[in-house]
Amino acid sequence: MIRRLDRSGRIAEPIPSCAIEPSQARIELKFIAIHCPIALTSYPSPNSTPASLTRAQLQDFHYNQARTSLKQILNRYAHQVRLKRRGAEAIEHQATLKLQLDRLTRTLDKLNNGLIRIAVFGLVSRGKSTVVNALLGEKVLQTGPIHGVTQYPRSVYWSIANSSNGNSQVRVELIDTPGLDEVGGDIRADMAKDVAEQADLILFVVAGDITRTEYLALAELQQTYKPLILVFNKIDLYPDQDRQSIYRKLQTLFARHGGDIRRPFLEPEDIVLVAAEPAPIEVRVEWPDGRVTHEWEQPEPDIGELEHKLVSILNREGRSLLALNALRQAQESETIMANTVLELHRSEAEDLIWQFAKWKAIAIAANPIAVLDLLSGAATDLVMIRSLARLYGLPMTRHEAGKLLKSILFSSGSLLAGEVGSGLILGVGKSFGAIATAFESGSGFAAYSTAAVAQASLAGYGSYRVGKAAQIYLERGCTWGEQGANTVIQDILQQVDRDTVIYRLKRELG
Repeated sequence: MIRRLDRSGRIAEPIPSCAIEPSQARIELKFIAIHCPIALTSYPSPNSTPASLTRAQLQDFHYNQARTSLKQILNRYAHQVRLKRRGAEAIEHQATLKLQLDRLTRTLDKLNNGLIRIAVFGLVSRGKSTVVNALLGEKVLQTGPIHGVTQYPRSVYWSIANSSNGNSQVRVELIDTPGLDEVGGDIRADMAKDVAEQADLILFVVAGDITRTEYLALAELQQTYKPLILVFNKIDLYPDQDRQSIYRKLQTLFARHGGDIRRPFLEPEDIVLVAAEPAPIEVRVEWPDGRVTHEWEQPEPDIGELEHKLVSILNREGRSLLALNALRQAQESETIMANTVLELHRSEAEDLIWQFAKWKAIAIAANPIAVLDLLSGAATDLVMIRSLARLYGLPMTRHEAGKLLKSILFSSGSLLAGEVGSGLILGVGKSFGAIATAFESGSGFAAYSTAAVAQASLAGYGSYRVGKAAQIYLERGCTWGEQGANTVIQDILQQVDRDTVIYRLKRELG
């Protein structure tokens, strides 16, 4: 049951959720959100696999994965802000961490509230505000014949029924933006970039022949890697336009400006035709007394195609889309925080790596048994990796450290060959030298010492390389953990159906 609230917050009248059809999706209160987030009622079984889930359950699965991933990132880095640091550089690093943690918290709040943001872009006089008003069913945003009526981004809320889950509503924030070609374009360009980064879906409104300026703006928005719908407005003034002709025009512009014609800029199904505010038409009126007059009549907005497209996307993949964009923002924040943490602990980490390299070299030089050299060396590297993880405040078990060490060794063939090859050859030589020492002290000791020094030097250098590689893995590898942002993003891209807008992002985000 969905309840409408009056301005004082009291319940006005109940409305059955199933009674709202796509064509009836309307704003309830101007500039006031309807606090009815997506209800996650169809939780999949813990033993379920993504392939066995319904589309609604898969959305819930992605949604909950994203929430878990964001909470994990917050827990991982929150304590770094509380550490007492001295020096301007350290304080600056902690301020950066605090800024990214706040950003991540806002992203998690948006995810928890189930709020999907749709940003509307375009050049001046293309009817962006009119399109938003037509979707809402009333004139909420100011429009007019003068260029630049919209001077700053403005938000309104649009509530639609979620047919994949009859007990829920999808909360949508429609963001109207200034024309991308208005005076003060640099400021508006930065504003547009900020809005696009926060958006989950982008509408780009055009009217008439697509210009080079529009194409370049469209190409720039595509670099945000967000699902994008091209809205051709004022179709009543351009009756000869159709989806295929618009698509061919985009392909021509794309090829003319150095793009690959084999890689379509948009798919034809990403183009919708609307008349958000059709031009008045003259109608003939015949009166009972025989008089005939002519009057101007305002036709109803023709917005059904866009409305159906949006409702279909939000019902089919809204929560997955919300999860994907939250993870992408988290991915960016975590990269910045990981770099910052490395800078905070750079000198301590360098000392730690050299200390373990020294211990490993001494231990291997002193050990006369070849096989034990390899085992003790690997054990030392494992302890070093776990010590680095603790220094950075990242939880890591012995098993995880072993997997990381194996990944580092196998990703660098020369390092693996050096560690194993020199360890066996020099270790055997050192063992024979130790045996010879028992019978012929002079030459045996010389052979032992030579092999021990050579093996210790190579082992110490190998340990140093492992430590430096581990820093990079710890900096970037956390996002590839079981619940890491990168891992969950790739899972979502692999699990969505081919008919979704998310599927078409695989090429860019994969």
